[in-house]
Amino acid sequence: MEIVILEKIYGDRSGFEKLDKKLKSLIGDLEVSWKIGITQKQWVKITLEGEDEEVSANLIREEFGEVPYKLSSVKEGELYRGRFIDLGKVGYGVYVDIGIFSPAPKDVLVPLYYLKSLFGDKPARQLIREFGWIDHLPVELEITKVEFGAREIEGKFSEKQLRQIKQWTTDGYDKIFVAGTISEKVEEALIKTGHSRDVKRLEELGLMETLLVLKKGTQAPGIIKEIGPHLRAAVFGAIKFED
Repeated sequence: MEIVILEKIYGDRSGFEKLDKKLKSLIGDLEVSWKIGITQKQWVKITLEGEDEEVSANLIREEFGEVPYKLSSVKEGELYRGRFIDLGKVGYGVYVDIGIFSPAPKDVLVPLYYLKSLFGDKPARQLIREFGWIDHLPVELEITKVEFGAREIEGKFSEKQLRQIKQWTTDGYDKIFVAGTISEKVEEALIKTGHSRDVKRLEELGLMETLLVLKKGTQAPGIIKEIGPHLRAAVFGAIKFED
């Protein structure tokens, strides 16, 4: 059987090995074998085979979550986790990929009028820059509109996500979002460049997405410049505070 989970593997693809280790500790004692692959748009597909495949699938769903897959299964008012996609390509909002493949791949629009109601009268691209948003950054949405005929779908940030954005953008610490490599590789780059001492906290946001909260007085652009050459497949975003 196959299950598509709420993680993506892309960039340097180091997530394959990391996910395999996570599956070993989760279902390694069961009568099941597994293969890790990726679907369109880099969502992770796990193929299970063996006596315990049903039990294993349930454990995996519990641990990682599962994509909704069909537009018809997406309900207004419900919460879905997804990833920013194609940021800055349109001016009328931002898109989030929650894993809809059928009847055709479809992303959720978080419209500009909604973003303006939260964050003031700024263009979408300015918000993306200020908030350090990058493609693949995990976000949680509440679905506000599903139009099956037009196959249009809109959403807004969940209350939890809004609290997170507010905290990230008001606590006075510069932050770096890193997407496209695992957190262990980010740590290695920080150690190699001598900058691990400049990091207050490292958080795993997803399999291949990491948040670095920097110490007071440490500026994100300088750290990105130093660790960037060691993480060539990664994409960086930054939240910057003026001194």
